[in-house]
Amino acid sequence: MTALPEFEFHTSSACKYNNNDPRCVEVARNVPGTVAVRNSATGQMVEFTAGEWTDFLTGAKLGEFDVATA
Repeated sequence: MTALPEFEFHTSSACKYNNNDPRCVEVARNVPGTVAVRNSATGQMVEFTAGEWTDFLTGAKLGEFDVATA
């Protein structure tokens, strides 16, 4: 049986953690080839390959995921 990876999550320095509203995104990059992202409030986690994560960050920096406000 293969052991599951032990992710070491870190919260972004941009997170404004508030005990009354503890919603932050946490990222773990300590498992080779994998990036795990979780919601600090719910613990729900999603895993990406290193390539997928790089593509996501590139798109985010280019504004690909910006939400238009009316």
